[in-house]
Amino acid sequence: MIDSDVYRRQGFGQSLAIAPPFGLLVVDFVNGFANPEQFGGANILPAIRNTAILLAEARRRGWVCAFSRIVFADDETDGGVFTQKVPSLLSLKEAEPASEVVDALAPIPGELVVRKTVPSAFFGTNLTPWLVKHGVRSLIVAGATTSGCVRASVVDAMSWGFHPVVLSDCVGDRALGPHDASLFDISQKYGEVMTLRDFMSRPEIHARLNA
Repeated sequence: MIDSDVYRRQGFGQSLAIAPPFGLLVVDFVNGFANPEQFGGANILPAIRNTAILLAEARRRGWVCAFSRIVFADDETDGGVFTQKVPSLLSLKEAEPASEVVDALAPIPGELVVRKTVPSAFFGTNLTPWLVKHGVRSLIVAGATTSGCVRASVVDAMSWGFHPVVLSDCVGDRALGPHDASLFDISQKYGEVMTLRDFMSRPEIHARLNA
């Protein structure tokens, strides 16, 4: 059980401004993570369904949208420490259906797809300059897993100066314990955490559509 009083007394959990321009990052919602027999489980499938609603709204409002995939070379020469810990990730190769973004969230022309071999969607990719080019200030984050690639991407987003907003029902994990603990940790140190409904009800979202 988390002693939240300790965090409050030490000054954690302050609020970040949530303001446009907005961007959306969908982390690793690929077929392999939608499959409980491969890398999925727990609340990932409901999170994908909620993210489909979020993605449609982001597109309607003209927000820039980016997606990440874990993709390893066919000869596996780019496997590193991550795959030493989780060797089965090496099955996620470019031509494998398991590495493709789920159909419900399929990217469209003009949206960025980054391929990565580590947890963070920022590390070793062109995501940061792409978001900067589009003037993104608040980065809305969905994806899987909450305790892994989502958390790593949120930490890097904050480190690059973006204001991360994690929608708790648009992220999922293969187990609820790590999911809940990571959302608490993110809310205390790295970003804002709220539900999709609460986010979409905020006046900042409806102030204007992105140009």
